Amino acid sequence: MATRIEKTGRAAIVTGSSRGIGNAIANQLASAGYNVMISSRRAAACEAAANQINKAQGRVVAVPFEADIAEKQALQNLVEAAVAAFGRLDCLVCNAASSPYFGPLRDAPDKDFEALLKSNILSAHWLTRSSAPHMERIGGGSIIYIASIGGMRAYDNIGAYSVSKAAMLQLARNYARELGPSNIRVNAISPGVIETDFSKSTIANPKLKAAFERETFVGRLGLPEDIAPMVVFLASPGSSFLTGQNIIIDGGASV
Repeated sequence: MATRIEKTGRAAIVTGSSRGIGNAIANQLASAGYNVMISSRRAAACEAAANQINKAQGRVVAVPFEADIAEKQALQNLVEAAVAAFGRLDCLVCNAASSPYFGPLRDAPDKDFEALLKSNILSAHWLTRSSAPHMERIGGGSIIYIASIGGMRAYDNIGAYSVSKAAMLQLARNYARELGPSNIRVNAISPGVIETDFSKSTIANPKLKAAFERETFVGRLGLPEDIAPMVVFLASPGSSFLTGQNIIIDGGASV
């Protein structure tokens, strides 16, 4: 197996890519020919994910980088590290998120709400602002926010999370308008309930899981592998006229 990155292919950053949806995205981008920066808060998990991708591809295409999405400087460092490693940046996938509070929005402690907004919306803003100049330098790029159908509806106990995801949808629209003249496209993907570690507390109750399954037209919950192909498409030249949009992938649950 080659032991050095080839600085000839397209390059992507995927936050929260050591597991779940982000990991599926990183794997499929690598299979599509991208060099990929693997990022999460845990260095060991990043290294394990990068090693798995490199083994699957038979060469080094993934590089690990530990970064806390709530820390502005860490995210700036992430972008600079990706450009240093790959020589360019074509695609940014803002996937990492947090949900530190469960309960009515009116009862959300300020510290939890502020932490949630920093992780789920400010992080995407910071990453977009840091990434855009590098994309402009190569003539364009694609930025993809992993939002949620939670940002499109009202809920009793995840209102704070829903507010942050609704803000992410507007962030995509605004940045699509601002960055469009530079040939940088910005889109959002809103998954429904996906079977990941992030959702395991929600679907641990068999009755609740069954209720979510009944909401879909296909009778099942989503998998990370159901989301990743859309990211690959949005990163590709085939979506060159698609920007400012929210693509819903929820098995029909929101229809």
